[in-house]
Amino acid sequence: MRFCRFDDNRLGVIKGDMVHDVTEALAALPPLAWPVPHGDQFFNHFDMLRPQMEALADRVPGRPVGEVRLLSPVGNPGKIVAAPVNYALHLDESRADRQINFGSEIKTIHEYGVFLKSPSSVIGAGDAVVVDWEDRRTDHEIELALVIGKQGFRIAEEDALDHVAGYMIGLDMTIRGTEDRSFRKSLDTFTVLGPHIVTADEVGNPGALDFEITVNGESRQKSNTALLILNVQQLIAYASKAYTLYPGDVIMTGTPEGVAPVKPGDVMHAWIDRVGEMSVRVA
Repeated sequence: MRFCRFDDNRLGVIKGDMVHDVTEALAALPPLAWPVPHGDQFFNHFDMLRPQMEALADRVPGRPVGEVRLLSPVGNPGKIVAAPVNYALHLDESRADRQINFGSEIKTIHEYGVFLKSPSSVIGAGDAVVVDWEDRRTDHEIELALVIGKQGFRIAEEDALDHVAGYMIGLDMTIRGTEDRSFRKSLDTFTVLGPHIVTADEVGNPGALDFEITVNGESRQKSNTALLILNVQQLIAYASKAYTLYPGDVIMTGTPEGVAPVKPGDVMHAWIDRVGEMSVRVA
């Protein structure tokens, strides 16, 4: 199943190029009381909601996806876990390009560990990435992103995929500089998730997915998730050694070689096999 959040926080199931409004299913969510529980309320109850979403999608008329504004399909991620230099060729280019490394030593993901991005940086495919630090280079980074569907701590690699609700395209926008990654990658609009979520059962093996990003029609990054240094299962296991993963948490798996700057007026088009494609404006 493919589902999205669109317009004024409507919930949609996507079939072909049509989105079917299944917001009515959300009436089954239990009321929230302060303090709210950990995890995104929708993903805490996704297994309960899914049959109702599928049934409604068969009954309600659809609208062309191109006529709606796509929001981030994850409304309230508790945390966004990101993987630095998780492709070997990106490690090589980061070490070779002073505009990326600023004279600092670029280490491996095994030495850096993962890092956190601010949830306030999240937008959807229908929004624009704002690039307004004129004295700084801002780069695109395409990544396979996943959303956690089942809580876990110290998850074993062999059990890791059981904790995944689904997959999305992630754009990890980055201002180059000497500051910590969590600062340079957490500006407002710097985490683009979308265009929708594809449930884990539909994607199957996340370890062999082709993907590409173009800017104004020019190919910039093109790779396959088989080239990840730490694959999806290993990343989930690694991150959950430090953090309890809750439903609605997002993990971004890292970007390959080919990172390059964008400027206002550019259009980024991202595609991942079996996940989808989206065009995102730069403002």
